[in-house]
Amino acid sequence: MPYRHHHRVVLLSALLALSSFLASAAATSGANPAVRRHARVRHRVRPVAHAAVPHPGTAAVVTTTVHRRTRRRVVFNPWTEPTYADSTVGDSVDGEDLVVRRAAVDALGPYNGAVVIADPQTGRILSIVNQKLALKGAYQPCSTIKMVVSMASLSEGIVNAGSSVRITRRSAIDITKALAYSNNLFFAKLGEELGFERVEKYARLFGLGEKAGLDIAGEEAGYLTDEPPQTGVGMMTSFGDGIRITPLELTSIVSTLANGGTMYYLQYPRSEDDVQKFVPRIKRELDIANFLPAVKPGMIGAVEYGTARRANYDPNDPILGKTGTCTDTAQPGVHLGWFGSFNDVGNKKLAIVVLLTGGRGISGPIASGIGGAVYRNLAAQQYFGPQQQPIASSLVSLHD
Repeated sequence: MPYRHHHRVVLLSALLALSSFLASAAATSGANPAVRRHARVRHRVRPVAHAAVPHPGTAAVVTTTVHRRTRRRVVFNPWTEPTYADSTVGDSVDGEDLVVRRAAVDALGPYNGAVVIADPQTGRILSIVNQKLALKGAYQPCSTIKMVVSMASLSEGIVNAGSSVRITRRSAIDITKALAYSNNLFFAKLGEELGFERVEKYARLFGLGEKAGLDIAGEEAGYLTDEPPQTGVGMMTSFGDGIRITPLELTSIVSTLANGGTMYYLQYPRSEDDVQKFVPRIKRELDIANFLPAVKPGMIGAVEYGTARRANYDPNDPILGKTGTCTDTAQPGVHLGWFGSFNDVGNKKLAIVVLLTGGRGISGPIASGIGGAVYRNLAAQQYFGPQQQPIASSLVSLHD
């Protein structure tokens, strides 16, 4: 048989064998339900070349395919709270400063969270975005508790503005950098030196575990443990274990820092008549004025170069703030992003608190960006300028 003719016969035989095999497989698949189910599984087809070369020099190639089964990837989502939602649903704007509210709503955007804005010189709440969450939402404070721990440690003489705390064998930092970068080891060590009784004492002094408002309809208090948490006092003073705080309670804390130690009852006027009759009410005076110069640089540093730098630091209009990021221990499906802040220039000072609840993408730095946007939105409206009227009279005209 001639060489070329022999090659054609071999190639034809191979093709016929392959066709017979495929036909047999198809018939078997049609007869067996289990095989049919298997046939519906997605396959990745990879071509593989098999050469049928009976003699050297023959170039004929028969191509077959090999099927590889691929499994669908199942992604587990641990978060039960949505990251995005319309946070204005159910809110009532009666009695609010509408310029402030508009700035807050625009800054919050699509995030699921709350924004509380108050006048730290009087305790008056100017606006609450997501009133249900702000009044009833008590969550772990995460690293925002470090503001209270700082004041406690300074008051007890454990640290001062110039001292450093050794956090590892080769490194030590001071309170300014510890606040700016939210160093957990630093504040865990402070908590261990303070001990639970003193931590609890100052936590209650700053209003944790009690309502921050005066006759605010629907407000619920947070929670403060009366014994050391199982995770230890260090976790309590670095992450807030054993504590549940509301946005109003955090607003009260930053307002007290902003005005030098006067803790006002937060009041939330709900009509124009309430605005006109508003009278500040003092809850208690805290002797912290001498320690604020040691805390403020760290809160400015957080915004200038630390964890809150998304708030967009402006040396001509500084914002002082503290972030908090953690997963709520009591509700493990909820991730939290906190930002407590106040500004320190202008005729109008504000205390702004942002709480974000959700899952992936939620953090204190994200919350700080929202808080910073509120300040910038108001600055663009010249809200802090000297040409503005006093707050009480302007609120009446703005409500339409």
